[in-house]
Amino acid sequence: MKNETLIKIKQQFPLTIKRLGINGEGVGYFKKKVVFVPGALPDEEVVVEVVKVHPKFSEAIVKKVRKRSPYRVKAPCPVYEQCGGCQLQHLRYDQQLKEKRDILIQALERHTKISIEDLDIRETIGMEDPWKYRNKSQFQLREMNGRVVAGLYSMNSHRLISVPECIVQHPATNKVNNAIKQIFEDFKVPIYNEKTKKGIVKTIVTRVGVQTGQVQVVIVTAGEKLPRKEMIAAEIKNRLPEVVSVMQNINPKQTSLVFGDKTLNITGKEFIDEKMNEFTYELSARAFFQLNPEQTVKLYNEVKKAAALNGKEKIVDAYCGSGTIGLWLAEGALEIRGMDVIPESIEDAKKNASKHGVKKAKYETGKAEDILPKWLKQGWHPDVVIVDPPRTGCDPKFLQTLLKIKPKKFIYVSCNPSTLAKDLQAISQMYEVQYIQPVDMFPQTAHVECIALLILKL
Repeated sequence: MKNETLIKIKQQFPLTIKRLGINGEGVGYFKKKVVFVPGALPDEEVVVEVVKVHPKFSEAIVKKVRKRSPYRVKAPCPVYEQCGGCQLQHLRYDQQLKEKRDILIQALERHTKISIEDLDIRETIGMEDPWKYRNKSQFQLREMNGRVVAGLYSMNSHRLISVPECIVQHPATNKVNNAIKQIFEDFKVPIYNEKTKKGIVKTIVTRVGVQTGQVQVVIVTAGEKLPRKEMIAAEIKNRLPEVVSVMQNINPKQTSLVFGDKTLNITGKEFIDEKMNEFTYELSARAFFQLNPEQTVKLYNEVKKAAALNGKEKIVDAYCGSGTIGLWLAEGALEIRGMDVIPESIEDAKKNASKHGVKKAKYETGKAEDILPKWLKQGWHPDVVIVDPPRTGCDPKFLQTLLKIKPKKFIYVSCNPSTLAKDLQAISQMYEVQYIQPVDMFPQTAHVECIALLILKL
């Protein structure tokens, strides 16, 4: 444990910040050891105090900024430093886009043997107005001094930070949340208390159809009982005519997951509608949908550009969810086939295809690595495979299957540069990276989405 003698908790020292880490924190080196410093920016000289020591790195906080970054700005959110929902509000937006591209480059340097100089890594596609974009909020509830407080837990803690006006949320969600807090107070609805395990309402989940203006409210409760349920629903409709769907989700478990397994309709529709270009989507309480529809259109158009279809291609939409990416490309394809392990997603994908008159789409429940070889045996060979996996990246078996099937083009939509880099390395002998296009889906945060176009080597 030589490291323990080198760096100690509460030790203070000056540090030059070299870059941003994957979680948006400043990264510096002290005695050749990595030090992560939230809130510090590249090229800043800061004095830090160590708060945690690990075998290979330390965590520290800023005590003083000796030399400021020219891109440092005052974060406009009053609870920015306590809340932890955003990580980069103190960095000017044009520079956020450059740093996100750099986070991608760091991941490629760390996890691949691909020559970065030879790669076409494009400038990050940002937003004209990088605020008020999130179409969904999940706010925990607490009762404090007789008032109902809604907000988010502070970083790495269970301390609830009240967020009456979140500036990355769509204004409709803020308005609805504040009105519902007031309704809960007026009707004396018992708010769940984690310590005593008493009370009923845990969380409010609000989602807005940005193009349609429709709002859905999901009241998450600890048990099935919700007193004066109909009166509460009537009052929501009275005060908030834009709310067209009020649902109740029951989650009795002590878990970080917001939703339980059972969802009931209290009043109105079971879903809200959302539009993106010519497509309309039905969003039920637990349906996955991108949180930033404006940037999603740009993302899907970049996928379309990468696919460059001529009407003759057979396409696989792996990890297809409700079929959104595949349907976006349907017009230019000969046939689309998708698969997902979640049966409800496949039902949604079939419904979406049928609703939009897409007859050349076929969907199956199951794993891509099981279904693709079966289709190949039946004589069906895809020209383009598109994948949009979870943060953990592609299943290694899926990548092995891809190398056996050898589609001409592989388009990888990633929400995690580290797993993207590892997966690109795993198939680098057979596939060449044509280019990577970062897209900023979550301004003010450290997240970066990328589209990588890979071509089969001849």
